[in-house]
Amino acid sequence: MPRLKKSEAIAACGLDCQACSIRRYPFDKAAAAEVIGWFKQEGWLKENEGAAEAIKKKMVCNGCHGDRKAHWSADCWILQCCVDAKGLQHCSECDAFPCTRLVEWSKTDPAYGQAFERLRGMHVKQARHTLPRRERRPRRIASVSPEQDEGPEDDIDV
Repeated sequence: MPRLKKSEAIAACGLDCQACSIRRYPFDKAAAAEVIGWFKQEGWLKENEGAAEAIKKKMVCNGCHGDRKAHWSADCWILQCCVDAKGLQHCSECDAFPCTRLVEWSKTDPAYGQAFERLRGMHVKQARHTLPRRERRPRRIASVSPEQDEGPEDDIDV
């Protein structure tokens, strides 16, 4: 399976798709051992079934930005909100980031907490890049004597 594009390597929720065992198991034996064992434990595969059967049953994931028929959790609330309803790549792009529901989700699993922190970092970088260039640099207060001061618009050099 080819590597994902950089924009697709991070799920809408912030999980790292490149490291995800569910996405990797069709071509990675170590990931397959982990995932197939879990599928069996959950009762989704029989003891005599393996990766080939899981793939035939479409128990795969190509990420949030891939084919929805090959998504591990096509009914994911984050995917539906972020990608379907708002047309965004990641929650970090949302005007409401971080929403209460995402914050609560991030507390339910250490991997989700890491995903949330990844989104937070992306949000900060996006905020820096979306500001107009003149607003990215710090403002300087002009040193003006009271006699030169003609009003508030002359006080700030932007």
